[in-house]
Amino acid sequence: MKQKVRRSQRVDRGMTFVFYAVAFFFFALLFAFASKVILGGLAGATPEMFGFLRKGSIGNQLFNTVYLVFLSLLFSVPIGVSAGIYLAMYAKQGKATRFLCLCIETLSSLPSIVVGLFGYLVFLVFFGMGKSLMAGALSVSILTLPLITKTTEDAIKDLPPGYFQASMGVGATKWQSVFHVLLPACVPRIMTGVILAAGRGFGEAAALLYTTGSGSDLRWGNWDITSPTCPFNPFRPAETLSIQIWNLQTNGQDRDLANLASAVLMILVLVFSIAANALSRRISRKNSGEKS
Repeated sequence: MKQKVRRSQRVDRGMTFVFYAVAFFFFALLFAFASKVILGGLAGATPEMFGFLRKGSIGNQLFNTVYLVFLSLLFSVPIGVSAGIYLAMYAKQGKATRFLCLCIETLSSLPSIVVGLFGYLVFLVFFGMGKSLMAGALSVSILTLPLITKTTEDAIKDLPPGYFQASMGVGATKWQSVFHVLLPACVPRIMTGVILAAGRGFGEAAALLYTTGSGSDLRWGNWDITSPTCPFNPFRPAETLSIQIWNLQTNGQDRDLANLASAVLMILVLVFSIAANALSRRISRKNSGEKS
């Protein structure tokens, strides 16, 4: 009996060491990759590259990237969270619901190039929107919608039943229990889904090649929302950082600018992830009654 216990303890220590080693390896690999991209991109940068010129800079493309992700989340987060609530709390279990879940899972695995072609046919050809930020944002929303939907559904289903039962027990209605009890408790996990969705939007290129165009001629003194050079016009063509990187690398143009765009894109994703996680923890502490 003692030999079995010792053997189990040795196996446990051995497997613990293996798991720590694997985790350390992937962390070191990620750190080395991020350092290579960020330091390599910043090393060849000049102050002019950070400006908002027509060519030879990344300022307009950086703004286009943030604006596109904002527009895509504006569509995908409300729809995705609502769909997740419906599947978790209101949908009757049956063949129709299982088929709907299968469709959502299939949609989440579609290649982005296919979604880009779909966006081109629907938003550009059928609706006649033309290549624009709005068409790109809607296409990215199609990619991120299944992720937010499944994250919300799983977050609600994984909550202890006591949350909902206690809320109903004090006289709250079903929708009040969902919006005032369940959703606040699920904020950290939903924010994780939003972070992943935003990360995909920041780095998306294939779907945007067919939908956003490559224009980056902006006039920052022009606030006419209908003008094609107005920065906040969502129906203008727009080149994002990922498309700029693809264009520069494919055409063999300014490699230093492409490296800088890659570094800025990675920093942007890191900053957004850290900020979103901090906000999620703050909301979670507030809901639990802890002091900030």
